[in-house]
This record gives sequence, structure tokens and C-alpha cells, in this order.
Amino acid sequence: MKVLKRISTVAENTFAIWIIIFATLAFFMPNGFSWIAPHISLLLGIIMFGMGLTLTTDDFKRVVKAPKSVLFGVVAQYTIMPAIAFGLATVFKLPPEIAVGVILVGCCPGGTASNVMTYLAKGNTALSITITAISTLLAPILTPSLTLLLASKWLPVSMSAMFMSIVQVILIPIALGFILRLLFAKQVDKVTSVLPLVSVIGIVAVAAAVVSVNTENIATTGLLIFTIVILHNVLGLLIGFTIAKVLKLTYEDQKAISIEVGMQNSGLGSTLAIAHFEPIAAVPSAIFSVWHNISGPLLATWWGKGKK
Repeated sequence: MKVLKRISTVAENTFAIWIIIFATLAFFMPNGFSWIAPHISLLLGIIMFGMGLTLTTDDFKRVVKAPKSVLFGVVAQYTIMPAIAFGLATVFKLPPEIAVGVILVGCCPGGTASNVMTYLAKGNTALSITITAISTLLAPILTPSLTLLLASKWLPVSMSAMFMSIVQVILIPIALGFILRLLFAKQVDKVTSVLPLVSVIGIVAVAAAVVSVNTENIATTGLLIFTIVILHNVLGLLIGFTIAKVLKLTYEDQKAISIEVGMQNSGLGSTLAIAHFEPIAAVPSAIFSVWHNISGPLLATWWGKGKK
């Protein structure tokens, strides 16, 4: 178990490197990774089950203890990133499938990697965990609703089908993990230290799978999508931090909310895109997964050294 803990810690600290390595390999050797694509939903379910295992009742009690910060964080998550995505898709006049993919990742909840980045940035990690948990639990309603509202201009969106997908790959696995922890807390605590390794493997596999089935699309539109993704992420981080500062939240809360807003659950975006749209719609989520695992650690390192 000690060896696994060490491996898990190393994998977590070098997350961005593995994403880049395997995304690159998948681009040049797609046949080696395309077999993963049919199992993306299962992989995301495993990741979400692991998230459920880490949740405690204290994570939800913070809604009462710090309602202003939690409420703002959740509202910011589901307003700032969707609005930026819609704006970018409109301004850059993106093709329908890519526009929907950008909006879809913008309408997803925060990713679990944001909690790690907040910790490294010396932000309010407890707040980050709570915002991630609440925004994720709200995803079955808000993600399809916002996608329908913003993306139907480009392509038809089935809110009911998307709702069921999110319930299956997000809500049910998290609920099962949370219940298991409530019933067997001591046993679960013994294995939670290796859960980051599971998450890293799962997210890297999802990103590689999406890249492998979209090599031609990435070759022709990759630079455009990468530009959109960078703008989306950077603007989300900046606007989230700025508004939190205007509301006079603590500096630790400002960092947590900035990271929560800017880092999305791109695995969910990829899963929904492949299930409900054309494969190219998953490319923004895949590239987002690569990029925010570069920008996140860079920002966390900057803040972690006491920079303002």
C-alpha cells in the first residue's frame, strides 16, 4: 500500500506531463488508443465513484457555514464559463460541432483536479471541495439546461437524453461512493490515498481516447480550438478571481473560486459530446483537459509561492 501511495502522489504531481505525453502518443498512434473510446462513460463513472468516496458530510455543512462563498462559487461556475463559451463561439464564428463542444465544456461543473490545484495554491481547499461537490450534484439539471439554451442555435440538443447520461455517469457513481464511505468509513480511509492515481489514469485515458478518434479533425482545426480553449480557461480564471475580489471575499477564497471557475470537468464534456453529438464536438473537451492541467499547476505554483 505504501508503494501505491508513493506512485499515486507522483502521478498527481506530474498529472500535466502524463496528459501531454499520452495525448501526443494518441495523435501519432491513434490505433493504440481508439479502443478506449467505447469505454469513456465507464471510466468517468469510476472517477466519479472515487470522488464520492472522498466526500464527507462536512463538505456539505460548509454550505451553511460559509453560504456567501459557496453560493457565489456555484453561481459563478454555471454563469461565467457558459457565457464565455457562447461569446467565443459567436465571435470566432465556429463550425456548429465545435461551437457545441466549446459550449458543452463551458456548461460542465468543476473538475476534481481543481481541489488539488487550490491546495497547491494555498487557497481555501475546503471551499473548493464543497463547490465541486455542489456543482457536480447540480450538473444533471444545469448542464443540459444551459447547453440547450446556448447551443441549440447551432445544433439540436436533447435535454432529457443528456440528463440521463449525467445521472448514469455522475450522480449514481458519486452517490454509491458517498454511501459506501458512510457505511465503511475506516476501510475507505485506508484506500483514499491511492484514489488520485485512479483519477489520473482515468482522465489521461479519456483524453487519449478522444484525441485518437479525432486526429484528422485536430490536424485541421486544432490550432483554432487550442486558441479558443486557452482564452476560455484564462478568462474564466481571471473573471472568477476578479469578481470574488470585488465581493471582498478572503484572498484564499478568491484563489479557490478562480480555480473552480476556470477548471472544468472536461471528462464529462468528452463523454456527453461523444454520446450526443459528432466526435469532433469532443475535441474542445480533450484539448481543455490538456491545457487546464498546464495552466492550473502554473497558477497554483505562482500563488503557492505567495505571489499576488
